[in-house]
Amino acid sequence: MENRAQDADGEIWRVLAERCEWTGLDVLDLGCGDGFHLPRFAETARSVLGVEPHQPLVRRARQRVANLSSVEVMVGAAQRIPLPDACVDVVHARTAYFFGPGCEPGLAEADRVLRPGGVLAIVDLDGGSAPYGDWLRADLPKYDPAKIEQFFADEGFDSRDAVTTWRFEDRASLEAVLRIEFSAPVARKAIASVTGLSFPVGYRVRSRRKPSGLVHSDG
Repeated sequence: MENRAQDADGEIWRVLAERCEWTGLDVLDLGCGDGFHLPRFAETARSVLGVEPHQPLVRRARQRVANLSSVEVMVGAAQRIPLPDACVDVVHARTAYFFGPGCEPGLAEADRVLRPGGVLAIVDLDGGSAPYGDWLRADLPKYDPAKIEQFFADEGFDSRDAVTTWRFEDRASLEAVLRIEFSAPVARKAIASVTGLSFPVGYRVRSRRKPSGLVHSDG
């Protein structure tokens, strides 16, 4: 229900497509959860691999893509990806790295499995964007959006805004999702502040391309 509501107008996918092309290429969805995004990549990618550490989610993801011959789901963690070096063209990680400092082992592993010229694309929630960012910071007072932005800039990422809409079919669904996203006190405040069936949520789409190699001059 939450996945269906998120990015109802496809803004994240639009920004992703601008930052990295995956048509005809090999894609790794890192932290793929129950595989919600795997079929979307499989529409045009040559192959799609989902890696997820939690067994129940792995089982659900495998069920979701059972009829897609180009998609596979494996158990693994971001800091220990069960793949050989230089085997994929795109690594996609959605809301997996938004705490910034501390994720260096995962970034290094993503670079390891990327082919030269490949792209690591990270979709982060924007902790500085209201109203969702306000709710997030209320639950995580040590969360510092400016520090996280600086971290990814120092790591060589280009970061772009993606302002999305979370849209729900009914009020009960909206309230249920907010209750699983936030602590009870923050969820109550969030629910009270939202009228209707939708609200904006800001993301940061971060991308970094792996160098293709040195160019040697014949001179």
